[in-house]
Amino acid sequence: QVQLVESGGALVQPGGSLRLSCAASGIIFSIYTMGWYRQAPGKQRELVATITSGGVTNYADSVKGRFTISRDNAKNTVYLQMNSLKPEDTAVYYCNAKHRLVPSNVYWGQGTQVTVSS
Repeated sequence: QVQLVESGGALVQPGGSLRLSCAASGIIFSIYTMGWYRQAPGKQRELVATITSGGVTNYADSVKGRFTISRDNAKNTVYLQMNSLKPEDTAVYYCNAKHRLVPSNVYWGQGTQVTVSS
């Protein structure tokens, strides 16, 4: 059974930082591209960042320079370090795993709430 379990969401003030974690089980973690997506109320889910099995990263323009995605293949965990948070970063953040050779093989976590507010 595949599980992606996110943690680290919280209420934080503008300008603050948070680190999200996503622990994966039931998959061969090292062959999956891992990603973070987010969905704000009334908006569509959008890409935040991805990292391939080889460590190549990709970011949405809105988070470049503020967020950093990383992975630890030994721990089957992907992280999202979020700095200089803004109110517009408020959303539910979802972890995503996509098989690098079979793009239709995709899994999602249950999401973790990030709220940026003073």
